Amino acid sequence: MAVSMRDLDPAFHGAGQKAGLEIWRIENFLPVIVPQSSHGKFFMGDSYVILKTTASKSGALRHDIHYWLGKDTSQDEAGTAAIKTVELDAALGGRAVQYREVQGHETAKFLSYFKPCIIPQEGGIASGFKHAEAEEHTTRLFVCKGKHVVHVKEVSFARSSLNHDDIFILDTKSKIFQFNGSNSSIQERAKALEVVQYIKDTYHDGKCDIASIEDGKLMADADTGEFWALFGGFAPLPKKTANDEDKNFDSHSTKLLRVEKEKAEPVEADSLTRELLETNKCYLLDCGLELFVWMGRNTSLDERRSASGAAEELLRGPDRSKSHMIRVIEGFETVMFKSKFDSWPQTVDVAVSEDGRGKVAALLKRQGVNVKGLLKADPVKEEPQPYIDCTGNLLVWRVNGQEKILLPASDQSKIYSGDCYIFQYSYPGEDKEEHLIGTWFGKQSVEEERASAISLASKMVESLKFLPAQARIYEGNEPIQFYSIFQSLIVLKGGLSDGYKKYVAEKEVPDETYQEDGVALFRVQGSGPDNMQAIQVEAVASSLNSSYCYILHSGSTVFTWSGSLATTDDQELVERQLDLIKPNLQSKPQKENTESEQFWDLLGGKAEYPSQKIVRDAESDPRLFSCIVSNENLKVVEIYNFTQDDLMTEDMFILDCHTDIFVWVGQEVNSKDKMHALTIGEKFLERDFLMEKLSHEAPIYIVMEGSEPPFFTRFFTWDSAKSKMHGNSFQRKLTIVKHGRAPTVDKPKRRTPVSYGGRSSVPEKSQRSRSMSFSPDRVRVRGRSPAFTALAATFESANARNLSTPPPMVRKSQLYPKSVTPDSSKLASKSSAIAELTASFEKTNNIPRSPKGPPKPKPETNNKDTFMSSKMESLTIEEDVKEGEAEDEGVPIYPYERLKTTSTDPVAEIDVTKREVIN
Repeated sequence: MAVSMRDLDPAFHGAGQKAGLEIWRIENFLPVIVPQSSHGKFFMGDSYVILKTTASKSGALRHDIHYWLGKDTSQDEAGTAAIKTVELDAALGGRAVQYREVQGHETAKFLSYFKPCIIPQEGGIASGFKHAEAEEHTTRLFVCKGKHVVHVKEVSFARSSLNHDDIFILDTKSKIFQFNGSNSSIQERAKALEVVQYIKDTYHDGKCDIASIEDGKLMADADTGEFWALFGGFAPLPKKTANDEDKNFDSHSTKLLRVEKEKAEPVEADSLTRELLETNKCYLLDCGLELFVWMGRNTSLDERRSASGAAEELLRGPDRSKSHMIRVIEGFETVMFKSKFDSWPQTVDVAVSEDGRGKVAALLKRQGVNVKGLLKADPVKEEPQPYIDCTGNLLVWRVNGQEKILLPASDQSKIYSGDCYIFQYSYPGEDKEEHLIGTWFGKQSVEEERASAISLASKMVESLKFLPAQARIYEGNEPIQFYSIFQSLIVLKGGLSDGYKKYVAEKEVPDETYQEDGVALFRVQGSGPDNMQAIQVEAVASSLNSSYCYILHSGSTVFTWSGSLATTDDQELVERQLDLIKPNLQSKPQKENTESEQFWDLLGGKAEYPSQKIVRDAESDPRLFSCIVSNENLKVVEIYNFTQDDLMTEDMFILDCHTDIFVWVGQEVNSKDKMHALTIGEKFLERDFLMEKLSHEAPIYIVMEGSEPPFFTRFFTWDSAKSKMHGNSFQRKLTIVKHGRAPTVDKPKRRTPVSYGGRSSVPEKSQRSRSMSFSPDRVRVRGRSPAFTALAATFESANARNLSTPPPMVRKSQLYPKSVTPDSSKLASKSSAIAELTASFEKTNNIPRSPKGPPKPKPETNNKDTFMSSKMESLTIEEDVKEGEAEDEGVPIYPYERLKTTSTDPVAEIDVTKREVIN
């Protein structure tokens, strides 16, 4: 496409150079920049151009352009906005996706820029803007629709506007009411509360009361009576009447039209294929709710304008008010557009060089404009991080038929390619011990044992009340977390399981199981001592690679081979792995191109081999999807610009990072659906909704709400207090809206679950040192008081304790009086401990109990100390409440004035009928 300076509006110079949002309002047919302080404020009489620039992990800048049309905007202004959008796309190199947004029918992507909602205001540039700020507050009624993003529309303040299907917000001067239609979903109610918070902050300076009104509950409390009084009293609601907005276009047949001389002519074809689209023409793809404008790479700016004009004309027809127009450029089509065709090739050879973008950049640079952002940004180079505490305790089982066999610590790091394994990793979390239970499938493992591994792992997770995160991992697709947990890993050929041996016998294939005295070649890889692997490969010269180091052995003969591109760090890893594979044997170092004849003889002679390092797909920018399973069919809805608040406790979500995916499961999801979480993840990989060539063997993580691991929460600005709240999405959000934040602690601290299957033995010297947990063999005494714990610790015999386990740690505040330092307390005699116990019986009110309310903030301490201390707490259970004795610790206490019916600040949790009546 030819580009000239006359085609570029000066207002767009320098646009899209950095990530963020830029908005222009059309004033007198020209775009005028909107200051950032006014972003999200739209006037019904105006048209706007919105540019969203996103920086991807690869360093490239991606652009989405929207033009928004208010319901009262003029046709000329709307046309100007459409044309200016095409011009802005040209200024950005002709690669942006463009969207037409009509007030009240905006796309989910557009609304995600302005969470929680937009509420257009009356007026516009032509009418001089009606400033509502100076006016007295007017009572307004809004209807809210949407489960993930909310469409907000003001309706007439009348009872006839209400219905049972939607959610309504009544904004009065002193109080905001949310009316929940009886047929509305919990998720819709929760999202509407975000709008309530927005109205409170925007129009009330954050100072007004909030009330929730349930449809069908008549006069349940004072708020309900007050709400209906504003409508003149309660009366049955009318049934919702169907209108144009409720019509759907599911039955609309898809049509392809070619734009010729500003006219759209149908394209006759038996089926829609990519070959119908010519690069020197523009097309319209009419799908009912979506109208796509496809512009070939070799079309001119005028041709693209004409195509947009033809699309606008088509949308002026009847019943098209809800239709979205989306313009795409050849080579940069959206997944939604591609999915409309019966066949679309994985890759299309299109000349997509920096030509268009570079020409624009050169033109602007001559005028002194900074064009840094118009070209590809520098890629962000990051070393992959595990985002998990690597000092935990690891247990590994090998699957044998329908059983699992626990491996001794010395064999945990040696796994066979013909077997399946289950691992349980327990590590210190934020306030409790966390668990990760996973399965690893070798490339040569049999399907029966893979299914058995999944079943056994699921039972382990179920026995721990679905708290652990889960992982399904295939050999060759291991994530960084897996390698960091094992730290040192050796993958051997063949297998030890009955399933593998049976397969070898039935298929009559050679058994390649590793033999210590045989010939074996290992490729050594990794980033350091905490992440290193030795992978057994075919013992032939073609298995070598100049970028790696190798270990070759035959009986007592051992060679180490260093490729010419290998680093000194790689050579150090070889020495470490050599100590594990062939300890106490002297190796013969070989460097590339200086090998001995004996070395080549063991490999069967010389052969060609590669020199490039094995590169795995990089992690892409994460994308979040809400999952809907109906009749075993998986449907997904993408959540744009997602946050933690988009994760609803009633639903399942998938976070797609390309190299791996996470299935997030809410607490309110039923147990049956929780058991199918892995199946949902597998279906997502199989369907490949984004057409990104997802591997069916990509790692799948299953994450339970409230136990999210750090390698999942890193994709969010995470507030752990929110994920630990009780109740459904609406109840949680209502608590946050009323109190301004999530409670610090919503429930008493849980006891740390004991690891499934017990603890592993002490690692041998070949294993790295892990922080060992307490032995499960230790006796747990129910109802111990702190003083009794101190006494037991004093009398306890050191010989009776498992010496591989650190001695139990007791909180200093429990063990030592404030006036005694820990050092001096070490010299305390047994009699002093008895005296302390006696004193505790005399002053029972001083015995600390497990708090039920929010705990006081603790000073920052060493993480390991905190973890060990919290583990000790998990070994002590609260003292039993005596029969007939009221346990009132943790019960909230309110001021007397707040319990009266005349209180200006009544307690919301107490029924009005229970408050004291003052005459």
